[in-house]
Amino acid sequence: MNGEPRTIAVDTRASLLDVLRAQLGLTGTKRGCDQGACGACTILLGNQRVLACLTIAARHDGEQITTVEGLAHGDQPHPMQAAFIRHDAFQCGFCTPGQIVSAVGLLSENPDVDVNEIPEQMSGNLCRCAAYPGIRAAIADAKGAR
Repeated sequence: MNGEPRTIAVDTRASLLDVLRAQLGLTGTKRGCDQGACGACTILLGNQRVLACLTIAARHDGEQITTVEGLAHGDQPHPMQAAFIRHDAFQCGFCTPGQIVSAVGLLSENPDVDVNEIPEQMSGNLCRCAAYPGIRAAIADAKGAR
């Protein structure tokens, strides 16, 4: 979990979102729709984007899981987090953790993504405040910094 081994007992029916928030206290991953439609609960399983609300925690024993809390290195924000700040890529901030994690996953999956493809590649993450121009600019900025 975020680069550190963790041992916990989980209910075999518990979603990864429930385990992250209730058992591990990692509340950066948000509960949005609970149906996999909004992306607020996006985490990385390995380097792949996953919706934690639709993922059964017990099925991922021993796998590398990264939440928004695990992106920074000490006091140094992840380059994507820094880009979100530079481009004011948030308003209310509720979707921001999922957007950031999804953007990190996107660049991991496709480091050479064309900036014109970013909207489609991020379409699983909704922003009710419509901060999309800043989000897209932040991702393009972080892509260029890689």
